[in-house]
Amino acid sequence: MRISDLKPSAFRGAGEQIQALQFDYERSADQDAAQPVRHPVVIVGAGPVGLSLAVDLAQRGQPVLVLDNDDRLSIGSRALCFAKRTLEIWDRLGVGDPMVRKGVSWNVGKVFMQDEKVYEFNLLPEAGHERPAFINLQQYYCEAFLLERALQLPGVQIRYRHAVMDIAVRDDGAQVSVDTPQGPYQVQTDWVVACDGSRSTVRKLMGLESKGRIFQDRFLIADVKMKADFPTERWFWFDPPFHRNQSVLLHREPDNVWRIDFQLGWDADPEAEKKPEKIIPRVQALLGEDIEFTLEWASVYTFACQRMDRFVHGRVIFAGDSAHGVSPFGARGANSGVQDADNLAWKLDWILKGRAGIALLETYGPEREFAADENILNSTRATDFITPKSEISRLFRDQVLNLARDHEFARRLVNSGRLSVPATLSNSPLNTADTDAFKGAMQPGAPLTDAPVATASGEPQWLLRALAPEFTLIVFGESRDWMTGLPNVAVLRIGIDLLDQQGLVAQRLDATPGTAYLVRPDQHVCARWRHPSEAGVRAALARAICASH
Repeated sequence: MRISDLKPSAFRGAGEQIQALQFDYERSADQDAAQPVRHPVVIVGAGPVGLSLAVDLAQRGQPVLVLDNDDRLSIGSRALCFAKRTLEIWDRLGVGDPMVRKGVSWNVGKVFMQDEKVYEFNLLPEAGHERPAFINLQQYYCEAFLLERALQLPGVQIRYRHAVMDIAVRDDGAQVSVDTPQGPYQVQTDWVVACDGSRSTVRKLMGLESKGRIFQDRFLIADVKMKADFPTERWFWFDPPFHRNQSVLLHREPDNVWRIDFQLGWDADPEAEKKPEKIIPRVQALLGEDIEFTLEWASVYTFACQRMDRFVHGRVIFAGDSAHGVSPFGARGANSGVQDADNLAWKLDWILKGRAGIALLETYGPEREFAADENILNSTRATDFITPKSEISRLFRDQVLNLARDHEFARRLVNSGRLSVPATLSNSPLNTADTDAFKGAMQPGAPLTDAPVATASGEPQWLLRALAPEFTLIVFGESRDWMTGLPNVAVLRIGIDLLDQQGLVAQRLDATPGTAYLVRPDQHVCARWRHPSEAGVRAALARAICASH
């Protein structure tokens, strides 16, 4: 199937149909050019991260070339759990609604010790949020919706079976050598973004590596299709009777598919464990002999928490699993990768439009390296709790679980994979420090929290959807005349442009009349004031784009 011939109906099919989509190799005009054609941005990898970045840049008016060595979408559920913040980013990219409609939404998780429930938790207990804490959605659906959106936008070229074979980096860009079924060719580019996964070809070609810790344990993922009346929740067992001395995780997916993770131990043979004759008895032990099911997909993985020393190497930038990797418990991998793309897109756009210098792009590294370290720390702690490596560690874990049945303090120590939350970039050089006293979590560096609002005519709306694609100055009450003259800044007046009928915006932002928040294009707060001055706001804006005041 040719990419140019794809119709929207191709992305609305069942999982089997979407996974069966195979994209024909298509010859590019670049292959017949006398000299290498120059593109502003070349993205390597058409997974969730690469496609999210491509859509973001294209919505901002940037032409994008995406190169992928494969000819199809991902197989199996793979990255399954997508967090509230990722959904909010996808809302901005125009794919949040189809993702949520197809996905299985959930907020509640339960932890079991052997055959007894220890406790349950709610990741989003308060009302007034458009999106749930998480949706479960197979990665192939995620990629299909993003690909459909990318093909709607002018300036996006996606070339399947165009494999990167070499990169020559220069001060003003790079030359990328590409291999195809009809032979090699070269393109030139201002920027290369490597979104090509944990086995990144770009990283290897540049002689770079990820460093960190590989844990001596293996887990089996099994996607099982069945009709079951289990609730839409995350269930995690420690030492269950059907899989003694190990751990098991159960999640519901769309299409009556269930994801089951079985801890196997380090001595397990990965190839043998993927065979149906090994998987089916494990699933039967969990479900019972009477439950009918079919096995859709299986994989065996090893825990690893690693990252590159630096994510920015001149004109080559790394995002997603090519830059950092974590153990899958906690759903931190793909979510963090989409947030990488969210951080990077507006900075590349501003540089390409001449609004900012290279210094702005260089902040991508420190900001997302900080986020990666936070994810690795949480993932490492979860892995150590789930898979204790000594009898003392196991005794500690089991006693914590026993105490957690009745004591809140012990529940805070249970770690079955603390689930993904967005990083607060509190030390970012783009922040302007508070000069006024505020309460709450919306400090400079935090992603702005959502809240229900209404338009001036009373139509229901959400705060995040009302933000501009560039900077937004949120003002509680009347604006000042000078505010309308701020470059690339939209002014949003709470109480005038948007009505805070439930008072949740003011509550969550600890706002009083006159309060103002300056919000970046990626919806992170970069400054706030009780009573802003023109000089103060202009200084904060200059700081947020690494410009001189």
